[in-house]
Amino acid sequence: MPNTSRSRVRALAVVGLAGVLAAIGGVTNQASAAEVAVPAVSADISRADTPRIAPTIRPPAGSRPVGAYVVTRGTQTYTCAGGVFTGASVPEAQLFGTGGRVHHFKGPSWQSERDGSLITAKKTAESPRPGTIPELLLTVDAHTGKGILSNVAYISRLLTSGGVAPAGPCTDGATAAVPYGAVYVFWAAKG
Repeated sequence: MPNTSRSRVRALAVVGLAGVLAAIGGVTNQASAAEVAVPAVSADISRADTPRIAPTIRPPAGSRPVGAYVVTRGTQTYTCAGGVFTGASVPEAQLFGTGGRVHHFKGPSWQSERDGSLITAKKTAESPRPGTIPELLLTVDAHTGKGILSNVAYISRLLTSGGVAPAGPCTDGATAAVPYGAVYVFWAAKG
């Protein structure tokens, strides 16, 4: 008997990713600096459609999309210090997209559940969004294993929702896991 809860999550992830794809325009090699590009990927990975990306977080010119993933379940966890939840958060998320499932966790790291390939990255730039965590451009600094993530050089975190640190006082050392949503786009370097 199929797991209907799991089937519903899969269906919602596919519908969500399809919605992202439907809301975006095509990418061309002649894209002007005023245009933005981030991919939501079609069934044919060589043809990527892209939503608008803030100029401050665009991947380098010539980067090509290799996958797009939507957060199906995710949190940003904050630790209380000095009586407030501040500082960097720790992600814990399940992503679903063009290459199957990807686990996103502390590092920040992303690991393909299909082939075990793993990447870690560092924040390169951010673009604030009112009421939610910022959109980001991250640069990959380490690769492990061969597979879907092997040639990823940059990651865009886009269309964010939630994930903001709780306001108000807290007890030092306490943690708070705040739900968030986003679309992650993985890019290969020019070449």
